[in-house]
Amino acid sequence: MASEAEDGQAISGVWYAPQTSRAMTATLRLEDGGRLTARDEAGAVLASCELPAAAFSDRVGSIPRRIAFADESAFETDDNDSVDRLMQPLAKRGSGLVHSLERFHPRLAVFVVLVALLAAAIYRFAVPVLVEVAVLVTPPVVPELLSSSTMTTLDNTVFEPSKLDAETQKDIAEGFDKLAAASAGGADGYSLNFRKGGHIGPNAFALPDGTIVLTDELVEMANDNETILGVLAHEIGHVDHDHSLRQVYRAAGVTGLILLIGGDVGAGVEDILIQGSALLQLRHSRSAEAEADRFSIELMHRTGHDPLAISRFLELIRDKLGDTSESDFLSTHPATPSRIEETKRYAEELMATMPD
Repeated sequence: MASEAEDGQAISGVWYAPQTSRAMTATLRLEDGGRLTARDEAGAVLASCELPAAAFSDRVGSIPRRIAFADESAFETDDNDSVDRLMQPLAKRGSGLVHSLERFHPRLAVFVVLVALLAAAIYRFAVPVLVEVAVLVTPPVVPELLSSSTMTTLDNTVFEPSKLDAETQKDIAEGFDKLAAASAGGADGYSLNFRKGGHIGPNAFALPDGTIVLTDELVEMANDNETILGVLAHEIGHVDHDHSLRQVYRAAGVTGLILLIGGDVGAGVEDILIQGSALLQLRHSRSAEAEADRFSIELMHRTGHDPLAISRFLELIRDKLGDTSESDFLSTHPATPSRIEETKRYAEELMATMPD
């Protein structure tokens, strides 16, 4: 359509009479003397005003531009480049701002980077704070439902009833009850469950409400009640420090945390229960494992048991399962040589400062 607006050449478009939708083909030209004039095909003047008195719409993509005259008539054209050149003498500050932002792609890149940094900051700083708040305000029904759901799922899909003889179960359970009685939750705050582990194999894990599961395979591998009690003391430590609950909240993400903190417990519980069956897929952090290791050492020492029991268990993992690297032993318990050394150091230090 169109031509250059410089040197008095015309811009082709459509002219609209004031306060009507009547339109006619026209041309727009900046004439001598600086007057902006719209003419019909015969050259008759349709509208005219000084250039500064005209109002130009901003450029947005390829949308046609509209130039309003002082008499409220308007000229419309899709020749955006020519209109931009026509407006240059005005040097209007901020003119075409939307179009400039639209075309200035580096700003979009900066915006994307800022969004990514904000998301990283939320994950790094806000989520841990929300997790701690959620743990503090969580009603007892949430860990109870989560644990019940997890056990039901595992019993239906993975576990079988324990094949351990009654005497072995009784001996382990009595030792466990003494450990539980000396812990923050008391004897009634924890329950020990024996199961045949199936493909989970030798394992022990704690659920948020104090339910602790011990598999036959781990008992057979340890073949020593004192070592088994060191493992159970470790699991009690996970419960006392709410490690499993924190795992679930971190997995649930920001939305789930906000639901729980905001009081929408029904929706929050539903989301968490969906996560519950996959609780065993979540790994404790290294700091959580170290905290539970120290708790085991302290609890075993306080109740007259061998504080080095958890160290022996980790050595058993290393020797029987060949875990000598930084890789995970079980999905819930990363075991490394450094943990063995640290548990030994802490136990020896504790025994030296707090003799029996």
